[in-house]
Amino acid sequence: MGILEKIKEIEAEMARTQRNKATEYHLGQLKARLAKLRTELQAPSSKGGPGEGFDVQKYGDGRVALIGFPSVGKSSLLTILTGTESEAAAYEFTTLTCIPGVIHYNDAKIQLLDLPGIIEGAAEGKGRGRQVIAVCKSADLLLMVLDATKPWYHREILTRELEAVGMRLNRSPPNIYFKKKKTGGVSINSTGPLTKMDEKLVLRVLQEYKIHNCELLFKEDCSVDDLIDVIEGNRRYVKCLYVYNKVDMCSMEEVGEIARRPNSIPVSCHMRLNMDGLLGKIWAMMALVRVYTKKVGHKPDFSEPVVLTSDRGGTTMEAMCKQIHNTLTKEFKYALVWGCSAKHYPQRVGLTHQLADEDVVQIVKSKIKAEDGRGRFKSTSDKPLRIADREKKPALKT
Repeated sequence: MGILEKIKEIEAEMARTQRNKATEYHLGQLKARLAKLRTELQAPSSKGGPGEGFDVQKYGDGRVALIGFPSVGKSSLLTILTGTESEAAAYEFTTLTCIPGVIHYNDAKIQLLDLPGIIEGAAEGKGRGRQVIAVCKSADLLLMVLDATKPWYHREILTRELEAVGMRLNRSPPNIYFKKKKTGGVSINSTGPLTKMDEKLVLRVLQEYKIHNCELLFKEDCSVDDLIDVIEGNRRYVKCLYVYNKVDMCSMEEVGEIARRPNSIPVSCHMRLNMDGLLGKIWAMMALVRVYTKKVGHKPDFSEPVVLTSDRGGTTMEAMCKQIHNTLTKEFKYALVWGCSAKHYPQRVGLTHQLADEDVVQIVKSKIKAEDGRGRFKSTSDKPLRIADREKKPALKT
């Protein structure tokens, strides 16, 4: 029996099992077994050459991927936002490969990727679904493009396909401390009451993964799925914006209902409606931080900022130094900051300071040291301190 047949058999057993107190332990074991099989399915094959995928080099300060069913307007959206020509036609699967473009917005460069449309069963490899989802895992933000005239459950189908390959949309990682050990047995602690599972269910899941020595600390009320995600350790937590296209064919009541949904925005590529609102929503969800540099005795350089983000290294002063040059953190002495993150102007800060958007930073480096440990200019003599220790020169011959 192959992996796909085992997955379908477990899903069928979970569907016909009633959910109550007596069956929750059995369902927890089935969920752990299903997660293990899906991880095996996504693992690269040991036989054969390299797989065919979309090799797109990262460019700019962030990456946004367009995902959705065929013929929902992804290529049209790429053309409007970036100016890159992507073929759009009235038939499905017009786009067969990944087409990149660049959005220039608020002095930042955001890479936008137009991916081929996916179908139901993409997590199992149907319709090049694995290659498309692999690119989605490398994105900082997903734009799930949906047809506003189609049924609402299309969004649930796409979310289910992404969840099956280990992607979690608009969720934060569970606050669980997990560490494997060689000896000592299983230690389970929690800072608060666990209402969604008990210790017996946790032990059943650990037994399914053959983990007999570990340390677990629940810092919040978590479910079995959160525990499985932490044990697997390969989950990707991505922000997702639901873009409903073709709203020019809907009534005003339907458009209002779409706009009131969380993380959703209505647009129309045909009439170019709400494109500025879409760009503003993308900027707000990516939470990019622009930092401008300043030389000593000069005005700040507002032409090209250093763009930081929490997904790529963080927004601290240390992350900014590493982005400018790898050796700058070693030579860093202190920095002067003007902006929202400073308590007074200028504020002298260290490497752990959290920067805010549109801050101005002046970095002061420490004195350059030579190989022997001394500075550029000597402040002391090489001669011994005591006169008796000094080398006595021989008398001059006359």
